[in-house]
Amino acid sequence: MGLKDQLAADLKEAMKQGEALRRDTLRFLRAAVHNAEIAAGEEFQSDDQVIAVLAKEAKKSQESIEEFRKGGRDDLVEKETAQLAVIQSYLPQALSEDELRELVMETIAAVSAEGMRDLGKVMKELMPKVRGRADGKLANEIVRQALTGATQEGESPARAD
Repeated sequence: MGLKDQLAADLKEAMKQGEALRRDTLRFLRAAVHNAEIAAGEEFQSDDQVIAVLAKEAKKSQESIEEFRKGGRDDLVEKETAQLAVIQSYLPQALSEDELRELVMETIAAVSAEGMRDLGKVMKELMPKVRGRADGKLANEIVRQALTGATQEGESPARAD
């Protein structure tokens, strides 16, 4: 069963069980996937495409939680946190920072990156591996640290001035 089908089946189950929050969140997610399909001009066939939409919605939800906290809206923080838990239940298991660092180092070695000029090459190879499992901003930061460290270690004393 594909992820889209799973969302539909779980929506039916949430409706039967009377779980209002889960039902509303699943309706919202199905609508987000449908809107993304319309924008793409095609029906999503792979779970990766659906996961990308869900990951985007999870990120929006996390940003909303931060803003609600700043505004002192604890009631909205609770609701958004509960919705985020539902969304995350459909996403692959998140990578720990150590796992992400390991994956970054493997990718750097695989593309033979030698410095910051290879950032794009590394990110292009890395992002499909971590999509939905790690924040792109964190991945970029770790890649930059790794490439900067590789550049500094590989420099000759004459160029270190």
